[in-house]
Amino acid sequence: MLGIRKPTPVNSIIGPGMQVQGPCTFQGSLQIDGTVVGDVTSDGGTPGLLVIGENGVVRGAISAEHVVISGSVVGTVQARELLELQSKARVQGDVRYKSLEMQQGAVIAGQLQPQVTPPPAPAQPREPDAQPTSGADPRHEPTEPTLDLDRP
Repeated sequence: MLGIRKPTPVNSIIGPGMQVQGPCTFQGSLQIDGTVVGDVTSDGGTPGLLVIGENGVVRGAISAEHVVISGSVVGTVQARELLELQSKARVQGDVRYKSLEMQQGAVIAGQLQPQVTPPPAPAQPREPDAQPTSGADPRHEPTEPTLDLDRP
């Protein structure tokens, strides 16, 4: 961890030697030291902390505000706020995050996708009698997010 943080108490634990099959939804915080075969998701109403211990394994998608991985994940990872990858973390799947901390030794086999706000589209003058020639108006198409800071 880069800064000094107050440890967050863990509400629920899937202990070593325990295997859970099927989707898991949690509130508050969950620590996985066993195996989960299924998706793990924090309840959207409250901030959630998911900790996957060194011996923890998840085979499914995970989604929470704050995700700390020291073990193994096979599936997509979405950290809506912060993703921490400890040195023994192994992730096989795409990773989405707002903020990322990654220690030396952590491995990701997938795409890293930072969740950034797309830049505003440049204002274009509108012609009063112009009609779109195709079915979609190109001025209202979504733009891809970018990290290009030199873009106007």
